Amino acid sequence: MLTSYDDFPIHQASVPIAHTASADLNHYDRYFFNGYTRDGSVYFGAAMGLYPNRHVADAAFCVVRGGRQTSVFRSQRAPQDRRDATNLGPVVIDVLEPLHRLRITVDAPEQGVRADLTFQSRSPAIEEGHFFQRAGVRVLFDYTRLTQFGSWSGWIELDGERIDIRPDDVWGSRDRSWGVRPIGEPAPTGAPIPFAQFFWLWAPVNFPSLSTHFDVNEYGDGRRWHETGTIARVGEEPVMMRTVDWRVQWRPGTRWADSFEYDLIGWDGSISTVQLRPKYEFEMRGIGYGNPEFGHGVWKGEAVTGGERLDLPVDTPLAREHVHVQALCDATLTLPDGSTEEGIGILEQLCIGPHPTGLLGILDGYSPASP
Repeated sequence: MLTSYDDFPIHQASVPIAHTASADLNHYDRYFFNGYTRDGSVYFGAAMGLYPNRHVADAAFCVVRGGRQTSVFRSQRAPQDRRDATNLGPVVIDVLEPLHRLRITVDAPEQGVRADLTFQSRSPAIEEGHFFQRAGVRVLFDYTRLTQFGSWSGWIELDGERIDIRPDDVWGSRDRSWGVRPIGEPAPTGAPIPFAQFFWLWAPVNFPSLSTHFDVNEYGDGRRWHETGTIARVGEEPVMMRTVDWRVQWRPGTRWADSFEYDLIGWDGSISTVQLRPKYEFEMRGIGYGNPEFGHGVWKGEAVTGGERLDLPVDTPLAREHVHVQALCDATLTLPDGSTEEGIGILEQLCIGPHPTGLLGILDGYSPASP
């Protein structure tokens, strides 16, 4: 099937753009955004995904204010032409200047949400190391991701109240990822194999003069299979770190951090440390991650729009649909020369299964008595 993008020299495979190089049902192409006021009173998140081999596309936008998160969701048949893939009902993403400036518009009055927001980069896009993991001999993860820091301008209307968004007050981050990872309804996999563990921490943080980027994936015994550490000074090229280290104090009865800090270790051995103090947790189900009704890549019909309202904090933090969060955090950066900066950012946490930091079982809550 030929489409408009086939007229551009962008092919990465010997087939038209409408066809993926992989026949894997879990092939995807995704946008994610977040933004937050400097005082943390407003947080918003957005996500949009295309799943060509499932013929599904979806999008979501969520606002947190006053202890409640309000979401709008869209799920539909995937557009045939990729140029239409970011125009999904009430949620639209426009790439105004690739890798620098993007616009999100939302028009969902029935869900009480409207918005017109523009993301402007504070850093170049940072390409993370490739994600790859197998479950048995089957590829489970095989994808590329970028992270970028930015500021926001525009407005959000929540239940008729307009919230002005100014770039001097609202920072955030975004990511883009594409490739293969588990999405949609689980496909048959043949004989069962053990894979009941996933440990993921991601902490992009904005400071006045720079941004810091950290992530790790680890196995249940603590061995690390992916990491990223970067310092991105405003107006300069990001500097990749040699490695990262981290420390956590879990909140009893949850799998969420009470406090967290990470070290960015340079090639010369210098260490920059970021301390994070969570203010509250944004439930990632608000933009589709693990949502029991509007999960990513799930076929719901030709064109379906819905909404959700959720009071924070949730009463059941260990429920599968609640364990995946982004904690909005106040942050302190200590540089190798001893100087400090105050900032704000997020700590995303998805911790399923055991981990040497004191997490037991599949979704058991942390207990201080844990070994």
